Amino acid sequence: MKKVRKAVIPAAGLGTRFLPATKAMPKEMLPIVDTPTIQLIVEEALESGIEEILIITGKHKRAIEDHFDSNLELEENLKAKGKMELLEVVDKTTKINLHYIRQKSPEGLGHAVLQAKTFVGDEPFVVLLGDDLMVDEVPLTKQLMDDYEKTGSSVVAVMEVPHEETNKYGVIDPSKQITEDMYEVQGFVEKPNPEEAPSNLAIIGRYLLTPEIFDLLATQSRGAGNEIQLTDAINRLNQVQKVYAHKFNGIRFDTGDKFGYMMTNIAFGLQHPQIKDQLREYILTLAEQLKKK
Repeated sequence: MKKVRKAVIPAAGLGTRFLPATKAMPKEMLPIVDTPTIQLIVEEALESGIEEILIITGKHKRAIEDHFDSNLELEENLKAKGKMELLEVVDKTTKINLHYIRQKSPEGLGHAVLQAKTFVGDEPFVVLLGDDLMVDEVPLTKQLMDDYEKTGSSVVAVMEVPHEETNKYGVIDPSKQITEDMYEVQGFVEKPNPEEAPSNLAIIGRYLLTPEIFDLLATQSRGAGNEIQLTDAINRLNQVQKVYAHKFNGIRFDTGDKFGYMMTNIAFGLQHPQIKDQLREYILTLAEQLKKK
């Protein structure tokens, strides 16, 4: 059984929910306090033991490559001014084995992942979506890798969501609960209407997939939104080899819309060593002020 060494991060979306900020800046570069969202995703992969990462980009995404590249002028300036802590922060982003490929047209998540076929080859790999930040003692990516070590099969991360929100997610139809956090799955449905959803266990933005998924993606017909859906291909994969679901019990932050993004910044800000006390005091003061209105 081959080791999981590679990760794929799709980052080709247009980010229309965050216009006008994303007119010239990739949504993946929007900061959570002081760190771009995509850097947090990359760090999760590295902390899980991933060795190589492919970022799938699109038009106007050059800022992502620039962020993870060296900036000699900035580095020399920080060094000359003795700002060694900041220099260490900058250096952290340049010592990563990253690769890039462009998705020429937005045809769905499945189509984006298909662009990684040559990079992945015949190895199992992880897909991390940039809108979802996962917080747990053990990174969710590592949890999926541990499951793969036990099963040798693909495994997707799921989480309970309100039943009325199942039309926002891919949803699993579990056949058997193996352990407290592991399910065998008999089917996967992309964005089902709540009255048709087989469960409220929704697929969240982490997947560990075997390379057989690529042949299925290459022949996958268009599904929801007239796009090539990764969930549909996983459902076909499950018909020829088992695909498991891992229930995530940590905290998921959805940065894909404005409210979720703001909540994420507040939550991370309350843990940030430089601003947590000031932010907490400000929130309490603001709450008192709003009570008086």
